Amino acid sequence: MSYRLSRLLAPLALLTAVSTAQAQALPTAVVHEQPGCGCCHLWVDHLKSSGFSTQAKVEPEIWQKKQRLGVPQQLASCHTAEIGGYVFEGHVPADLVKQVLRDKPAIRGLAVPGMPAGSPGMEMPDGRKDRYQVIAFDRNGKTRVYATR
Repeated sequence: MSYRLSRLLAPLALLTAVSTAQAQALPTAVVHEQPGCGCCHLWVDHLKSSGFSTQAKVEPEIWQKKQRLGVPQQLASCHTAEIGGYVFEGHVPADLVKQVLRDKPAIRGLAVPGMPAGSPGMEMPDGRKDRYQVIAFDRNGKTRVYATR
């Protein structure tokens, strides 16, 4: 290989190695789902397409699981995920999950209360997207708006 060609390919090889390392660095998402919930599977697909490996668990007693994980009752949704020591409740966008894992804020987790149309896993056939808030919560149940989508 010529010197010139190797100089052109070296940055590409480095970028590929960094991208692969970053993808491998994402922790497994353990997703606790209500029995029979279809949108839970769609949110899991959203995580997978964003580079997460997932482990789905159907939880007949999901409300007790949410309580043990510290999800405030007013933020509860249909599924709860444990990822990298944080809790993600409902249809939280994967980019915000990654942001929390990268920045490591002093929170217990993020929640998207309810099931807003157009949020990940709640895509509408007509393309409708409702604005919604992503709420950060701490271990004491204190909440604040983390992002608006």
